[in-house]
Amino acid sequence: MPVINSGFGGRRGASDARLPPGQTLVDDWPVLTAGLTPDIGAHEWTFTITTETGTEHGWDWSALQNVGVEDVVTDIHCVTHWSKLDMAWRGVPLDRLFEDVETSCDYVMVRSHGGYTTNLPLDDLLEGQAWIATEAEGEPLTAEHGGPARLLVPHLYFWKSAKWVREIRMMPNDDPGFWEQNGYHLRGDPWREERYW
Repeated sequence: MPVINSGFGGRRGASDARLPPGQTLVDDWPVLTAGLTPDIGAHEWTFTITTETGTEHGWDWSALQNVGVEDVVTDIHCVTHWSKLDMAWRGVPLDRLFEDVETSCDYVMVRSHGGYTTNLPLDDLLEGQAWIATEAEGEPLTAEHGGPARLLVPHLYFWKSAKWVREIRMMPNDDPGFWEQNGYHLRGDPWREERYW
């Protein structure tokens, strides 16, 4: 699948304690996509958490908004060496979506419209660490940036923040997703430079 990058304007040598090792500070927001950009409207978007027993917890766009949207300001770090600091987001915390989910699994597979997948430990999605984001920098998410909704897991490299998110499926083992099958690290902590296996 092709990787699309519509610009990368970075500043090398930028000194900021929030910049992980090997990262370059950017002011723009580069677009990197594996495959084609799906065209999904908010009116047709749905999101599901599926447990290991097959139990589904689902939300359409309206139901997601009713769960409670919050504002988040956070830094994001891409495995391709760029970082953007103090980025404003709006989204629904995963903690609220998991309130009624019963599972004994420690891992999840995140699935997107278009077929993209990425694996995560469940612990990386809870306790105020992850959101289903619907806005960035005061605007609804555009399709190229994962709109109408994407996963936001800012403490890990940004490939874990899956665009066009549609499902989180519980799994007992840490099975690799798309990029992880192609050599990327299973977890992706930017402070440990967990870029590749």
